[in-house]
Amino acid sequence: MPLAPWTTLKPGTIGLTTTIPVEVLLAAGRTPLDLNNAFITAPDPGALVDEAERCGYPHSVCGWIKGIYATTLTLGVQEIVAVTQGDCSQTHAMIETLQDRGVRVFPFAFPLDRDRALLSLQIERLMEHLETDWERVTAVYEALHPLRRTVAAIDELTYRSGRVTGEENHLCQVNCSDFGGDATSFAAAAAQFLAEAQARPEHPNGRVRLGMVGVPAIYSDLYEVLEEELGAAVVFHEVQRQFAMPGAWDVDLVTCYQRYTYPYDVFRRIEDIRTEAQRRQLDGLLHYTQSFCFRQIQDLLLKQHLDLPILTLEADRPAPVDARTRVRLEAFLESLAVRAQQRLARGAGPTSEER
Repeated sequence: MPLAPWTTLKPGTIGLTTTIPVEVLLAAGRTPLDLNNAFITAPDPGALVDEAERCGYPHSVCGWIKGIYATTLTLGVQEIVAVTQGDCSQTHAMIETLQDRGVRVFPFAFPLDRDRALLSLQIERLMEHLETDWERVTAVYEALHPLRRTVAAIDELTYRSGRVTGEENHLCQVNCSDFGGDATSFAAAAAQFLAEAQARPEHPNGRVRLGMVGVPAIYSDLYEVLEEELGAAVVFHEVQRQFAMPGAWDVDLVTCYQRYTYPYDVFRRIEDIRTEAQRRQLDGLLHYTQSFCFRQIQDLLLKQHLDLPILTLEADRPAPVDARTRVRLEAFLESLAVRAQQRLARGAGPTSEER
């Protein structure tokens, strides 16, 4: 039996398998829907993974891929833009199974070497497909600058004063992939949240400061465990921050998506992590790797090139943090406590005076 839909699609909805130049969809008057966000916020995301497996998907397939597949069919999404270069290698087979079920698929490829001409060509192909042009797309891109500045300000409140929690920052940044389908409403909500957060008292900065690197974790309660139960402060989200396109207001659209680190090689990601780790005075990193994902191989490069303690976490499907992982997190945070004390003794760490 198919699962009951948990949301009503707006007319002109197009599903996304990951972040793309969303300005093109908005300029064409279409409604973007990040299928990852729809999947993980479903009433029972685990049931969507089960549904994909009942349809024949093997157990040894990424849980996000299975979730996207089942979400697309359950919600009745008729058209998607699938990133076929620069994201999950299993996307290719997934879109074939969706095409077999009548879903229209438009492939989008981020060139591995960041070639500007090739990236521009991919954006133009998408514009042609959606019947829009550079003038309208550029206008939308520029209209989004205030919203992206607001999200960047919310991020600063996370690592400078602790007025915004890691979970709040994560949710704000990760939703920048599709702006909840309505950029105007999202901008208003983000501005209101920023004003409320600015009025909060500063949070003591004596906690262990963590950065999250890798794809967003599939755990349902990771931030609750880290911040509420174990007392850590998550002040950096590598990939989620990239979804928010930091600094977009300083460059043109093509350059913005050239600087977007997620779909390209790991070495530019490492540079970005190193820079932000210093800026945010991190004590350690949590590297989340999805089970059966090729990005697990990149874990060895992160550990080889980053001069910070790194704990690698792995999970398969949506579920609370398991007992073994909780014990590993506790031990990791205990090992970082000395680093945090030494940082405080040096007087290192962002403070309100730096703003």
